[in-house]
Amino acid sequence: MSADFDEFSLLGEEAEAFGITVVSPPVVSRTSVTVADGTTLSALVWGTGRPQLTLLHGGGLNAHTWDSTLLELGVPAVAIDLPGHGDSDWRDDADYSPTTNAVAVTEVFDALAIGPQVLVGQSLGGLTAIAVAASRPDRVSGLVIIDVSPGLVTTGGNPVRAFLAGADSFESRDAIVDRALSFGIGPNRRAVERGVLLNTHDRDDGRVIFKHHLAQLSDESRTFDTDFSVLWPTLESVTAPIVLVRGQRGFLSDDVVAEFVARVPSARIVTVDSGHNVQEDIPVELAALLRTTLP
Repeated sequence: MSADFDEFSLLGEEAEAFGITVVSPPVVSRTSVTVADGTTLSALVWGTGRPQLTLLHGGGLNAHTWDSTLLELGVPAVAIDLPGHGDSDWRDDADYSPTTNAVAVTEVFDALAIGPQVLVGQSLGGLTAIAVAASRPDRVSGLVIIDVSPGLVTTGGNPVRAFLAGADSFESRDAIVDRALSFGIGPNRRAVERGVLLNTHDRDDGRVIFKHHLAQLSDESRTFDTDFSVLWPTLESVTAPIVLVRGQRGFLSDDVVAEFVARVPSARIVTVDSGHNVQEDIPVELAALLRTTLP
């Protein structure tokens, strides 16, 4: 990718692809925060005024995964690149577990004076959001968890895990797109091309690599591929209203959802016609759902 590439240049195409009417050019900019451990986290700030939502993406993705949803929603928001993802620094210890991520995310909240607001997290971002909501209830007025649960054990096979287990570099972005499509990732080729363009950069030798650190780690060292049941007490301690969004073609089985309902009976469960990456499959519908969680 060229160093002068405008990361926001695809927003118009995104809006058109999903039939989103944008009355005026969106106000969005990138900012960064250096946290206590010395690493820097990057984030996209949408709109002006106090953010009504903060959004945390899934493993292997980045803050741009929320672009279409936020274009449709049209409210001030912050989308954070999790540690080791997007434009955020890679950690030397490669610890991208939800509780470690949450420490850094709460420091971003403090630095940007975010909150109280609705916290939205998908997949790894959803697990991270659970830890954030429990540790900083003063910052979180509502919690939306997308297609993940502490009861989901990800050591088994799933398309995302299999996709991430591939090569650590590629000869071209087209090769990455072809691989993603072969794993059933993305609604169509052009959508995947946009995602790959925003999630990769060129190595000095000309090879293309992902921005996220996960692609450079061995399967055994990917700390997000584990049993997250330790987060059940954390989730049960959250005082903010909770919504679980389940994709019909996502990762949550009936048994996993039933356990979630039993442990968090006050939670609202919403099932949508989507795969795991709800924000990329049906951003307009997700925006409508998120609108119902706002004050």
